[in-house]
Amino acid sequence: MKSFAEIDKENNGNYLKLLSATAKLSRLFSESQVPYNYYRAAENIFCKSFNADNLSRGDSAFDANFNSVGIGLKTFICEKQFSTEKVAEFNKLSIQLKHLKGKELALKLAEYRNERIELANRLYNIDNSLYHIVARKSNELILFETDYDIIDINEIHSVKESASGLQFHDGKNFYSYNFSKSTLFRKFEIPQNAFKLPVDIINDPYTLLLELFEDSKEISKATDLLIKGINYVILPLYGINNKQKFVFEKSGLNQWNAGGRKRDFGEVYIPIPIIIHQLYPDFFPSRDTEFNLRIPTGEFFKAKVCQDNSKALMTNPNKALSDWLLRKVLNLKEGELATIEKMEQLGFDSVIIYKDKDGNFKIDKAKSDSYEEFISIN
Repeated sequence: MKSFAEIDKENNGNYLKLLSATAKLSRLFSESQVPYNYYRAAENIFCKSFNADNLSRGDSAFDANFNSVGIGLKTFICEKQFSTEKVAEFNKLSIQLKHLKGKELALKLAEYRNERIELANRLYNIDNSLYHIVARKSNELILFETDYDIIDINEIHSVKESASGLQFHDGKNFYSYNFSKSTLFRKFEIPQNAFKLPVDIINDPYTLLLELFEDSKEISKATDLLIKGINYVILPLYGINNKQKFVFEKSGLNQWNAGGRKRDFGEVYIPIPIIIHQLYPDFFPSRDTEFNLRIPTGEFFKAKVCQDNSKALMTNPNKALSDWLLRKVLNLKEGELATIEKMEQLGFDSVIIYKDKDGNFKIDKAKSDSYEEFISIN
């Protein structure tokens, strides 16, 4: 596959132009000769320029999906020929990890990291993956691609532990783990053939912005901003008892396990807390009214809210939701219970539901604790 810098140049695209333009405005944020490039801006510029699906909202292992290629997008200061950068956080798993030492810890970190990559592969139908890097040096941006492989567990060696962290190599890449931050880092090296984009930082970006936004100029306003309860809500996949999260064993994701009659393994629903209906009564259609629900692969389900107090989000057939959420996302076998431990291992415990202006809905996973954040600020 050609580099994205080559693809952009061959198609007279806007990627390099937009990267350069935002870097030229660095004086808005810094006095340094190193261009400033906010990572969210870099992600949005990439996705807009290459018509890639932006996955960054879902806190996925990948930031973008480019024709079934998972893209990890990174931008960082790199005055040397290499930089060690964060690739995963394991805050929710720190209790399990803190009891492990040496190679045993390295193996568990690799297992957790690989599971999250494989989850993203399943969730977005990813066939291949790579990192696209925008490294920032004095007066230039350096662009290159490198592998986004899972950690080769069988080749882990050179494990070294210190008071602050752990280091290891898997035969291809160097990794380090910080104990206090529960964060895994990887070393990225700039190759000799990297693409270099010179950047002349503008001395006075403020005057430029004032001229740009003169009252006489017509500039279209954003109409698709995320507005809580209007075009998105977040639903938890768990309950809380004594301030501890848990997954109901006989309802919700595990409704198939309920008693009373013979159940099908495909029986499942996503719980809708009553507070969601109280705060945002117009977000979902009325009870038992079907609507389209798009999953991240692009497939559409027929869905509805149902049961007493409209407490359940289900699909028709119900098995469609279980095949996606239990089998594909959580990677559970039939008869295997969904648990909060499994979700924390994969880095999520909620789903986000988007709604467009035509009343079509879209669902994706949401990172751990996102429901608490969503419901706490109203």
